Amino acid sequence: MSALGQAAASGFRAAFAAEPTGVWTAPGRVNLIGEHTDYNGGFVLPFAIDRRTAVAVGVRDDRTLRVATAFSDEVVQIGIDELAPEHLAGWSAYVLGVAWALGQPTFRDPRGADLSTVPGLDLYVVSDVPVGAGLSSSAALECAVAVALDELWGLGRDRRSLAAVGQLAENKAVGAPTGIMDQSASLLGQRDHAVLLDCRDLTSRGVALRFEEAGLEILVVDTRVEHAHADGGYASRRASCEEGARLMGVDLLRDVTVADLPRAQKLLDDETFRRVRHVVTEDERVLETERVLAEVGPTGIGALLDASHASMRDDFEISCPELDLAVETARGAGAIGARMTGGGFGGAAIALVRRGDVDRVSDAVVAAFAAAGFRSPATFTVSAADGAARES
Repeated sequence: MSALGQAAASGFRAAFAAEPTGVWTAPGRVNLIGEHTDYNGGFVLPFAIDRRTAVAVGVRDDRTLRVATAFSDEVVQIGIDELAPEHLAGWSAYVLGVAWALGQPTFRDPRGADLSTVPGLDLYVVSDVPVGAGLSSSAALECAVAVALDELWGLGRDRRSLAAVGQLAENKAVGAPTGIMDQSASLLGQRDHAVLLDCRDLTSRGVALRFEEAGLEILVVDTRVEHAHADGGYASRRASCEEGARLMGVDLLRDVTVADLPRAQKLLDDETFRRVRHVVTEDERVLETERVLAEVGPTGIGALLDASHASMRDDFEISCPELDLAVETARGAGAIGARMTGGGFGGAAIALVRRGDVDRVSDAVVAAFAAAGFRSPATFTVSAADGAARES
């Protein structure tokens, strides 16, 4: 069992004075390319990372759920029959929202599940996925809980169904209007592979990254600019995309091609057009990244990463000075390519860096932040890892 899994088990014993039935972990994710394309029915290329959330779970002999975590002294308790979004709040909504969602019929999985006979559980959570950095600590938590509850309650859901469960929990119990990318990456990840996800039909395939054999690392620059304040910006971007699709006569911007952009420019106001142009060209970049990885190798994708950031900065307008400085400095210090990752307005940037250049690029970014008077960023490398699993 990993050190993180051992910490979860130890915390469980301290919180509940009992031994856990098992420990499950799930990873955060980095989105290599494909931002704000998910809710437009497009393509994304995330990978699971070697930063994880662990949940130790013990079966009870009643119908009570109790949740505790290393990050709070609070122990949240609720009956299974009382689970409903309006009864959930705070950090525990991510955990209990999954329990609620497992019992709901959805448009992706009409079966739902009968939770009328399942036992109560005690759950203890620890994590080393940074919160607020755009690495999807929320999906890591949801997916660790989802695989644990699915097994202990004998529900038999497949991984794609569990991804939909995590998304439903985040949308309805937490209230964040996110797509399904993060949960899919956390559940379907493989070592040194990304997950190419078609967000319209939810089909996916593994894409070999070959970073390890090429001697490359993904350097994460956590700007420490919290992006929780960006909810309004996220919603307005989504509304612009929906309006653009309506005016273009399609259900989703997935159905608009680069060849359609001249017509779009005539139909749409400037801001809506730029939002549409980002999504359409970003979909193209995702598919081109898959092709280049296969035919050229990972050293060939730098220009695509750079173009993605420029599009998010100029057309979608979701970057910020700290993210732009991180990207520009990393490129100037020798990174193959760099871009912001996640929903924007803060969070993290990623840089594709040769292994021997990691320290130089990292030091250059830290120095640039200091010179600009910004808060010092956190920098660390991540690698593509396996998805959610039981550890003990």
